Amino acid sequence: MNILTIEELSKSYGTKPLLQSVTFGLEDNEKMGLIGANGSGKTTLMRIIAGMEKADGGRLMLQGNARVAFLPQNPVFDDTHTILDAVFDQGDPLLRLLHDYEEVSFKLSKSDSAVDEKLLARMSDLSHQLDVTGGWDREASAKAVLDRLGLRDMDAIVGTLSGGQRKRVALARALVLQPDLLLLDEPTNHLDTETIAWLESYLAGYPGALLLVTHDRYFLDRVTNRMLEVTPEGVMKYEGNYSRYLELKEEQDRLKEATERTRQNLARRELAWLRRGPKARTSKAKYRVERAQALQESTDSGPDARLHLAAASTRLGKKVLELTNLTKAYDEKVLIQKYSRLIARTDRLGIIGDNGTGKTTLMDMIAGKVQPDEGHIEAGPTVVVGYFDQEGRPLNDELRVIDTVTEVAENVRTADGAVISASQMLERFLFPPAVQYTPVAKLSGGERRRLHLLLVLMEAPNILLLDEPTNDLDIATLAALEEYLDTFDGVLIVVSHDRWFLDRTIDHLLHFEGDGTIREYPGDYSAWLEVRKREKAIEDAVAKKKKATLEAASPKSAASDKASGPAKLSYKEKKELQETERRIEAAEERKAAIESELGSGITDIDAITALSEELGALMKALETDMDRWAELAERA
Repeated sequence: MNILTIEELSKSYGTKPLLQSVTFGLEDNEKMGLIGANGSGKTTLMRIIAGMEKADGGRLMLQGNARVAFLPQNPVFDDTHTILDAVFDQGDPLLRLLHDYEEVSFKLSKSDSAVDEKLLARMSDLSHQLDVTGGWDREASAKAVLDRLGLRDMDAIVGTLSGGQRKRVALARALVLQPDLLLLDEPTNHLDTETIAWLESYLAGYPGALLLVTHDRYFLDRVTNRMLEVTPEGVMKYEGNYSRYLELKEEQDRLKEATERTRQNLARRELAWLRRGPKARTSKAKYRVERAQALQESTDSGPDARLHLAAASTRLGKKVLELTNLTKAYDEKVLIQKYSRLIARTDRLGIIGDNGTGKTTLMDMIAGKVQPDEGHIEAGPTVVVGYFDQEGRPLNDELRVIDTVTEVAENVRTADGAVISASQMLERFLFPPAVQYTPVAKLSGGERRRLHLLLVLMEAPNILLLDEPTNDLDIATLAALEEYLDTFDGVLIVVSHDRWFLDRTIDHLLHFEGDGTIREYPGDYSAWLEVRKREKAIEDAVAKKKKATLEAASPKSAASDKASGPAKLSYKEKKELQETERRIEAAEERKAAIESELGSGITDIDAITALSEELGALMKALETDMDRWAELAERA
């Protein structure tokens, strides 16, 4: 049964039509991904469904009293509210009950007096109401959501939070409501990789309907079961997830090419017939003449407009960047502690880690925007840094788009050596002439982000720093950027939580551990994930060993063993246990040595490959030995 039905919906801004003839339905347990170019109307459609904007025409029908929750890209709160107020005060009776219960709990924990009878009575009353309404399950679910989103200080004032923290509060608000229809606009922005993985799992099992806008293609692929593409003509529906959508689009393109070849062949034959002369044509049927003229006049719509990145880069010399003992702290919190690395001209580095661990700080230091507390950065004489940061360079909203670009350069040299005008470069970045002569203020968030990217590439950098480049860029733009980076002749350093983008663009990973340490891993994000899984297995085995040792040493355990009789190891198994322990110790020493060598900044590709392969084999053997050791140690 459809929870949402939309028929012939339309929306325009001034004379510019944005949404036209939008018709689709969403079932009550369906998970739909909404995709389309920046400025195509995805966010506007979400806002109309959420009741925050009105359509110009068409019909929108929601099932019964369906509850709808909307996560916008830029959530707005009352800055005087606490996190508790922002998350739970939504007009829902049960959430209000939970709000009051959490508020009383917090007051009791902060109460100076030993016993506050009024608060205790109020808590008893609220507990009874939660018993009667069955609210404890909802309370446990809400606390789990808040905990996974890192929202533990419920008394914090929203106005003091960072943009990323506000986004987490807004996401918690939407999830805690447990609506029948959940609308999420770029939910993964500002989230770290572990939180994204949790949200992915949470939404995959969500019982209600979901409409999702995101640039994270792994997220889209694993959560959705249907795609809706917003186009200037309306919407196109595709059954299946993002991978299936790509397959169906490829089939469509092949069919379109075949149809166009047929049209062109027919047009050539009809044109040849027309050219035989008036005498020949008069003996033919009138419809044949009309068809030939129609074929001549018809033009193929051509392939969909695609972003074409072709900016040149400046030649890079042998010496690139040398980072020596970099240290940086803010408010006594050390973000980077004595980090050194020699950056080579072929490096393609990805940077990951929790929010607030110093990733952007390192990028700012490389770009020269922030100075280290200790250490220094030495750059080669030919280095030209291009920094596509999260904030973007300040843009004059009153200037036209074309004037913004010509302030940087009138002409641009492309990767193939050609020189094109600023206007032509804008067209390659999907800014048609009509948009080029409009004020910057009229651009959407995604269009402003694309303009910022264009301005960075026009400077012909040979070291490209990308800090969360996937935020606010549509999937088509990201695909074009990935293709451009495949051929980019320079150093690439990327900070991103977008796993797909990292897998496509980098070959070495730096993980910020959160204590000032930066740990290096060869390979892309998926390779790092496999290493982390193996490390987690080893950590679990070590914890199991410690627990078994403590239990064996306790009097209770000893008495139990004496009563039941220990399961003794054979002589052969005792010897195997000792040999396994020696192998584990040696493997851990070698593992540390390999990681140290990989992190020393070596640039020999063959050496890196050999060390990476050795590390992979070592981790696999270590995991097997740890499992066997845990088995023998437990019996011993």
